[in-house]
Amino acid sequence: MALTISRNAPASARAESAPPENERRTSPNIVLAAALLSFFVISLDGSVVNVALPAIAHSLRGGMTSLQWVVDGYTLMFAALMLSAGALSDRIGANRAYAVGLGAFTLASAACGLAPGLGALIGARMVQGAAAAIMVPTSLALIRQTYTDPGKRARAVAIWTAAGAVAVAIGPVVGGALTTALNWQSIFFLNLPVGAVGLALLARIPRSPRRAAPLDLFGQLSVVVGLASLTYAVIEGGRRGFGSTEIVGTLVVAAAALALFLVVQARRSQPMVPLGLFRSRTVVVCIAAGFALNAVFYGVIFLFGLYFQQVRGASAVGAGAMFVPMCGLIAVVNMASVKLSARTGPRVPMVLGQLIMGAGALVLLAVGPHTPMLVPVLLLVPVGIGGGLAVPSLTAVLLESVAAEWAGTAAAVLNTCRQVGGCLAIAVFGALIAERASFQHGLTVSLIASGAMLAATATATLLLLPKLAHKNGG
Repeated sequence: MALTISRNAPASARAESAPPENERRTSPNIVLAAALLSFFVISLDGSVVNVALPAIAHSLRGGMTSLQWVVDGYTLMFAALMLSAGALSDRIGANRAYAVGLGAFTLASAACGLAPGLGALIGARMVQGAAAAIMVPTSLALIRQTYTDPGKRARAVAIWTAAGAVAVAIGPVVGGALTTALNWQSIFFLNLPVGAVGLALLARIPRSPRRAAPLDLFGQLSVVVGLASLTYAVIEGGRRGFGSTEIVGTLVVAAAALALFLVVQARRSQPMVPLGLFRSRTVVVCIAAGFALNAVFYGVIFLFGLYFQQVRGASAVGAGAMFVPMCGLIAVVNMASVKLSARTGPRVPMVLGQLIMGAGALVLLAVGPHTPMLVPVLLLVPVGIGGGLAVPSLTAVLLESVAAEWAGTAAAVLNTCRQVGGCLAIAVFGALIAERASFQHGLTVSLIASGAMLAATATATLLLLPKLAHKNGG
């Protein structure tokens, strides 16, 4: 049925009424392409920087602490702002929010490449992370509003997820190749044409509907302050000492900010994070497992990116190539996880994935300064397999365990905790290997801690995950 609009109606009213007509002219493939680009470039930036860290340190004269902030500045803002990004998307419309996020991400990428010093680079990386937090939920919202058929929507989401896995897989190789052939700045300039294409595609996408979703600015600010203070304390504590007045004070600020967040959420009628979510044993187990999996995965990539270059003297492109077997199997294992979950229920791939990744971290203890290079390359593979096996089932179990109206919030909490896991692992592991003379000792402690953490979460998954989740999976 056609909708008639008066010629005298305001332009804004005509524009808001136009989407149904535009949707018929817009190919769903254009929307999917725009969504894929955003998730691809976000995932790429999460892994592409690691192998360029030594080059950045040499060019901008930075130490381990600065390198940790180059990685964690991005992850910190990505994690902290993820919670309210969905509400922003609802308030201004997914396509508008996507445009804001993609535009900011592209400009921040240019700023990273042009950064004259480490302070400017870290600041631009934080803007990148904030923009990425907006882009992830809005890209999914665009898919949701475009694909009304559940089957086609599931296929689109699967393609979207695969794009992220491919980006993670090729990130170290792309970063190493660009850094070796050109310079470290080129890894950020790569985002500029991608951003331009994404914005051009966005111009062909109809306007998204808007709804009055509440924005908890005070709660969001307390999360940013709490996570930033905690990250700062962990990173700087390795250099200044955890007993110093500055570090103790920062930890107190972190604890106070996060406690205040919980108090505010408990008292709000429409909280950003309903604390009732955490009454579910399944939600708590999934969040803990997601935290541990990301912590170990990104922590190991950070450690061995430095190991291959600083300890073994590999080039940036050589170091990137070392991660191809580890990351290249993730997309394949993701699909195998779905099939295994359909046969056995999700508990099996969740537990098995965590145990494989934990065992992979522990077998890496065999790697030393003179180990043949093929050995760490092969021993890294179980870390990738474990993550690829566990994460799809973990996410599905979480979403099935909450009411439909809480699904978006639960997904945001899970992704936030996963990002925080990666952020804190890099902070802690980086502090342990800060001194070159203690690199091997720090590597050993980090890997033992990784294995222990995943053993604990795998045990919790096995013992505490309700039987209902197993039946749903099977």
